[in-house]
This record gives sequence, structure tokens and C-alpha cells, in this order.
Amino acid sequence: MLHEFLIAHRLELIDRCRAKVARRFAPAATDAQIEHGIPHFIDQLIRTLQLEQMSEPMQSHKVSSSSDGRQPDFSEIGVMAKQHGRELLQHGYTVDQVVHDYGDLCQAISDVAFDRSAPIQFDEFRTLHRCLDNAIAEAVTEFSYLSDGLKAEKGVQALNERLGFLAHEMRNFLHTATLAFAAIKTGHIELTGPTGEALERSLIGLRVLIDRSLADVRLTAGMPVQHGLFSLAGFIATVRVSASLEAHARKCRFVVSDVDPALAVSGDKDLLLSAVGNLLQNAFKFTKLDTEVSLNAYAAADRILIEVADRCGGLLPGDAEQMFVPFRQVGADKSGLGLGLSICRRGVEANNGALSVRDVPGTGCVFTISLPRHSLPDRSAVPDELMTAIDQDEILRL
Repeated sequence: MLHEFLIAHRLELIDRCRAKVARRFAPAATDAQIEHGIPHFIDQLIRTLQLEQMSEPMQSHKVSSSSDGRQPDFSEIGVMAKQHGRELLQHGYTVDQVVHDYGDLCQAISDVAFDRSAPIQFDEFRTLHRCLDNAIAEAVTEFSYLSDGLKAEKGVQALNERLGFLAHEMRNFLHTATLAFAAIKTGHIELTGPTGEALERSLIGLRVLIDRSLADVRLTAGMPVQHGLFSLAGFIATVRVSASLEAHARKCRFVVSDVDPALAVSGDKDLLLSAVGNLLQNAFKFTKLDTEVSLNAYAAADRILIEVADRCGGLLPGDAEQMFVPFRQVGADKSGLGLGLSICRRGVEANNGALSVRDVPGTGCVFTISLPRHSLPDRSAVPDELMTAIDQDEILRL
């Protein structure tokens, strides 16, 4: 009888299951996983087999449910399997491990029965598989249901956290801008004075925050990148106009190198504008007073390199690895969301590029965007109307 075999070899079967789990996962986690699953299942399987040998075999369904899986929630195996699924999720296991747990027991029973030359009757084998099927179905269902719920909860939590940070930053900028505007409105304060500068900084901050948020939404939503060929010189000129305003507000020198007019970039111009804008905003934020931020763009072999260099004084050991982690801020100025560099890297990578940072000890940081190199078409080989469209696009962005 299978139930007698299970009673006699119960501890050996549990040990074999534990060994199988240990080969797949860390042995330290085995006890917590095995003790609340397999031993209880073996006991319930034994009771099911015993009841099926009595005068009312249908009573076994109260322990293990029927072969069609009806009302497994009310069976002892169903209840215990749900608990096992919950425990596996709490211990950080995957849904695969839920299935493997019960599969390990089936394999262990077959192996021990073969080693002991203990035959298993067809009806008993069918009962074994019925119990396994119902237990696996209930454990997996519970695991998946709770896992989906946790993912949804974490997603909502993360979204609320990001919205909270965004709202907090916007409120700070708006509060400063409102106070500055109210003071200027009285007519007793010059627009070109410190109050006007505070208003300017707040408006620039709002613009940067909105641009960054829009880029983040596009990247997170997986919206397609809008590839197009555009002039590198025109791109840098566009960046220069907006960045010069922030440099003025921060009382920082801003140096931009000349760019070869023949060089071009193929990519999503808006995402790349946001990325370079983020790097410059970050540079202006941390550069020391009476120093400068520089923007250089040039070609090297088959790459176009756009470099933003600041004078922050250099990085502490380990800071370079942490700079691109969301919500991490390594500088003394903790204002902002700590998302700018993370969004910047994602935007560059979406354009088949790479973003890196180089520390210049005692001086500052150099952020480098590397993109595939392209060249503008020869004007003589391009129809006038197309060339005009390209030129107008650059003019509009200036």
C-alpha cells in the first residue's frame, strides 16, 4: 500500500526533497521552504490514500479535492498549498520553485519506490498525481495572485513617490517665482536686481523640470524614438541659447567650442536636447563660484562626442558609480529629484549612444555623450526644398 510506504519512508522523502532544493538554491533557505510545504503535503496524501481504502472513499475529497479540481479551496491540500505559495513568495522564490517543490516529491517517491522494489498500484499513482495537480494549481494561483498584487502596489507606491517629489519641486519653484513677482509688481524693486534673478532662476528651474519629466514619460512609456538627421552645429547652437540663460542666472561662465558644420547626428532631437540640457543644468548646479562650465562637440573616429565639463572640485571615491542611480544625489546640493542623470542616460541609450563620466581630481567632472557619427549631405546633391526644410528646422530651434 502506498500510504504504508509513505509512512515508513516519510523522513527519507523529506530529506531527498531538501537535497534537491539545496542543489538549486542556497541551503540556508531550504528549511523555511521545505518544513511548511512537503511534510504537510505527505501527511495529507497519506490521509487521502487511507480514506480511499475505507467504505466511503469520496470522503478523501475533503482532504485533497476531486480529480476535476472542483472546490479545491475547501480541501486541506488546497488550503495548505495556498499557504505554501504565500510563504515561497515571502521568502523571495519564483513561481518555478513552487512547481519544482511538488515535482521534487513525485521524483523522490518514484526513486525510493524503485530502490526498495516497492510497487505502486495504478489507482494509488493516480491519486498521487491528483493530489499533486491540485496542490500545484492552488500554490501557483495564490503565488501569482499575491505577486501581481505586490507588483501593482509597488508600482503605485513608486509612482506616488515620484509624483510627490515632482510636486514638491514644482511648488518650491512656483513659490519663489510668486514671491518675486509680487515684490516686483509693487514697483519698488528693479527687475534686473536680485529679486528679478530669483524669478529668472525659478522659471528656468520649472522649464528644466518639465523638460526632464516629459523625457522621463516618453522613455518609461516606451514611446518610439523619432530618428532624424540633424546638424550637430545647429543642435549645439540651440542648447547654447537656453543654457546661457541659466549660466547667467547662476553667475557662471559658459564656454562653447566651435563645431564642424559638416557633422550630423541621427536620433531623436528632443530626447538628446533634454539629455544635454540635464547635464548642463547639473554642471551649473555644482560648479563652484567664479569658475566655468564648458560644452564641446567634436568627432573622433566613427563617433561624435558631446562633452560637458564642470568645476565642481572632483568626486569622492565611489561617487561615479552612484551618479546614474535614480534618486541618488552625491553632491552637497540635495535640491532636485535625483533623477536627472538617470533620465539622461536612458535618453542617450535610446539613441544608440552611451553616457559616461570622468573624474578630474581636484578640478571637476567631464560627462561625455558618445553617438554614431554622421555627416550632413552635400548641399549641391540635395533638392533645394529639402535643404530649405533642414535650414528652417534649425532656425526654428534657435
